Amino acid sequence: MGNHQVFTLDFHKENLIFLNMKVKDLILKEIEKIPDKYLGEVLDFIRFLETKTIEEKIGTAVASESSLGKDWLKAEEDKAWKNL
Repeated sequence: MGNHQVFTLDFHKENLIFLNMKVKDLILKEIEKIPDKYLGEVLDFIRFLETKTIEEKIGTAVASESSLGKDWLKAEEDKAWKNL
């Protein structure tokens, strides 16, 4: 069996910060053990996760814009903002 640790989740803000730091430290320790030939793959995966996060944020913004756009296109809105 692998050498895996089990984490319990405690959703208090201060505990999440500690848990995140601990996980980050564990990831850094694991990276130190990885043979150099695999580090490129690790970097690719990290960049994939960064891109995924950006795409999710863009998707949320686009969904919000189309939803709010219905109100923005009303004549009453144009009239309310006309003098600003």
